[in-house]
Amino acid sequence: MGSDDRTAAALHRTFWIGGGSGAGKSTVARRLAAAFDLRVYATDDVMSAHAARLDAQSAPHLADFMAMDMDERWARRSPEVMLDTFHWFRGEGFDLVVEDLLGLAPDGPVVAEGFRLLPSLVAPLLAEPAQAVWLLPTPRFRRAALESRGSTWDIPGRTADPERALHNLLERDRMFTDRLAERTRRLGLQVVHVEVGMGEDELVGRVAAMFGLQPGDQQLRAVDAARRGGDDLSGNPASG
Repeated sequence: MGSDDRTAAALHRTFWIGGGSGAGKSTVARRLAAAFDLRVYATDDVMSAHAARLDAQSAPHLADFMAMDMDERWARRSPEVMLDTFHWFRGEGFDLVVEDLLGLAPDGPVVAEGFRLLPSLVAPLLAEPAQAVWLLPTPRFRRAALESRGSTWDIPGRTADPERALHNLLERDRMFTDRLAERTRRLGLQVVHVEVGMGEDELVGRVAAMFGLQPGDQQLRAVDAARRGGDDLSGNPASG
């Protein structure tokens, strides 16, 4: 058994939600966690801690990014360059995500979420494809999500040219979502296209169905027991 196979076996109770920014990953993860007694691992929450552990040799794009001022990061470079050099999009620090998840694995099922969960990095760690889904927002949905959160200008507003920075950021994220669509298709991974008009309940329900989770029954614990060789954990149904 190779190292990826061993890691996949250890993470057989981990569900993965990747996708573009503003797609609802955090909301879906929180609601699934509440309904099915999962722990949430949000990659956004550990970015600063991971960045502090990485050096220029292991994460050269991160080192370059940290050396830039806000204008150079978001206003002076093209969206294409921003996409191709953004450290998290390059997978820098993903080994630390895996390390964290392996540490959580003995404590029970986990739902991991965040844009750092790249298809090419997650795919080798799946015991089965149904463990993962990527949420792909349309540009209209992403813009509406940012506006509803009041965060549209959080980054652009800290530059000397907010309009240009916002354009660059939105275009970079559109291209990132397109890249996710292409790579998930090539790898045969599950996706949900998130469009304006799709309600939160619908999105959560679709992701739960893709994971094989059914509210009010013992689906999660049954899957968990089967993967562990039939060991009965507690017999308690998942809440829903």
